[in-house]
Amino acid sequence: MAGASSAAVSGAGTPVAGPAGRDLFAEGLLEFLRPAVQQLDSHVHAVRESQVELREQIDNLATELCRINEDQKVALDLDPYVKKLLNARRRVVLVNNILQNAQERLRRLNHSVAKETARRRAMLDSGIYPSGSPSK
Repeated sequence: MAGASSAAVSGAGTPVAGPAGRDLFAEGLLEFLRPAVQQLDSHVHAVRESQVELREQIDNLATELCRINEDQKVALDLDPYVKKLLNARRRVVLVNNILQNAQERLRRLNHSVAKETARRRAMLDSGIYPSGSPSK
């Protein structure tokens, strides 16, 4: 191999080092991870929808238990069960908020990755190679 080259070339003729090699590797890695990120995002969205539905069902059940408790002639103490349902609802809301924040961070990360990929692709197409780490 020629010593003047800035990027080493494998036996197959593909760059394995240097700015172009790093960009090619980064782009390949991003394309490899993109389906997993999109699948994760869709699963988080589905979980959030089920969490909302569960919260609504808990609210309806708690309301119904309170109504039954008021209508009963026999004194049934349903208050502990209502409190447990409300506590479960609170936890569902908390998990939903955590999922929403994680999904938002994932969306921002995906946007940043797409932006950086486009920037690097434009630099490669124009023949300008970065000499250091990715831009901020």
